[in-house]
Amino acid sequence: MQSRNLKDVSWAGSEQGGGKGAIVAFRDTFYAPGPICAAQSQTPLVSKLEALQCHFTWDLDPSRSKLLHRRDKLVDIGTEEGNSWLGHIYNLRGFIQYKLGLIEDAQSFFNKAAEAFRQMRKADDGPWLAVNYGNLAWLHHHLGDQAESEAYLSKVEALMKKYPSPSQDELHAEIYAEKAWTLMKFSTDRELVTDYFQKAIRMQPDMVEWNTCHILYSKTDDVLEKMRVAKEQDPENLSLAVYYLEQRVKKGERIEDEARELARRVLRNPVSSHSGIKGILRVYRYYVSFDEAIDLAEEALENHPDERYLKRCAALYYKWFIYFSSSRPKQSTIDRAISLLKEVISLYPHCSLMKEVDLANIYTKSNHTKTIAEQMYQELLESDLEPADKQLLYNNYAKYLKCDRQEYQRSVQYHMKVAAIPHQSSFRRNSIKILEKMKNRRSNPMLREIEEFLENLQEP
Repeated sequence: MQSRNLKDVSWAGSEQGGGKGAIVAFRDTFYAPGPICAAQSQTPLVSKLEALQCHFTWDLDPSRSKLLHRRDKLVDIGTEEGNSWLGHIYNLRGFIQYKLGLIEDAQSFFNKAAEAFRQMRKADDGPWLAVNYGNLAWLHHHLGDQAESEAYLSKVEALMKKYPSPSQDELHAEIYAEKAWTLMKFSTDRELVTDYFQKAIRMQPDMVEWNTCHILYSKTDDVLEKMRVAKEQDPENLSLAVYYLEQRVKKGERIEDEARELARRVLRNPVSSHSGIKGILRVYRYYVSFDEAIDLAEEALENHPDERYLKRCAALYYKWFIYFSSSRPKQSTIDRAISLLKEVISLYPHCSLMKEVDLANIYTKSNHTKTIAEQMYQELLESDLEPADKQLLYNNYAKYLKCDRQEYQRSVQYHMKVAAIPHQSSFRRNSIKILEKMKNRRSNPMLREIEEFLENLQEP
């Protein structure tokens, strides 16, 4: 069935919605706590919808580029049975499809989310369905089916009465957990995400997957001990096992043999971005050897030749191998990197800018394809990009101009272009840092221009 497009979709972004009286009693537990301020034109139905706790009211309003990127990330997690976050994954995928205008796809994913929750929790209903029912209430409202929207609102109300929160001032633990997990994918407010996880875990400390996810997300001083305890509680979580290994080696432990043993376990598991494969490759790169990291990536690809996520991981480590090799890489290694990057670009058509930049940079290392790099960059520079993507491209192009073409003035100009875009990013910070270093070199012919630019630069 073809997905129907919904143009110019819009939805309320506030956690707190309108209405008084009956709405105040209706909102607690699965609704946003606190006062609700309604626009005068709002209907009682819209006021109830805005009071819900679900993806439609969590201020998730990313750019189209970010939506497509997040969708690819969720696809790479996979849908293996037994994944304790499967219901949350389907809920978020449904919301992303809605935001992209693919309404029938959205409804299908919301329905899959409900079924995944029922299978995981081995129950037909429970508080874990509140967010899902809220999403469906909003979706049917946007489709114009107000009766069905009201029906899902009634389901949320029934769950509220059957599974009340310990406190009227707080959400239910299931809501905090799903909200924390969802905001991890969109928000830069780590403190808020951590707070939601901690509240959920305090209310339901037996939920092992919540604690594991919280520990993997938060970076605290006592993380090693927390991870040791979490690993005992969640021994099959290989992402956790890999991260624990990384923390131990930072404390001075020798972990080479243990890393190799853990890699065997990772390779036996189904491929997923949560299977630990990217992490174990990182451990190999830094603490075993780069050569063994490449061999491990190739072994994984041999076992699963059609897995796009493995190709993405392998392409990444070939890139790093070529960039940081102490000697000139063999042409066969460069050719393999080029081949993998081309495949990855075709497999991630909506989120391939970084890989296209990587491919252009790898071409500069080849004996046969140096001229292709400039052609690729020119094509990318002419494309229609969002501000964050422009920063990524301009920053890399500036470095290419300096290192591969020795065009220092143009390099400076592109670093300025990055910094001038009013969007905070690692690429902007990096370009500003490079410009600051150039400013301190008194012999720089562009010294005055750089100084004036930095003096007048406004923070986003």
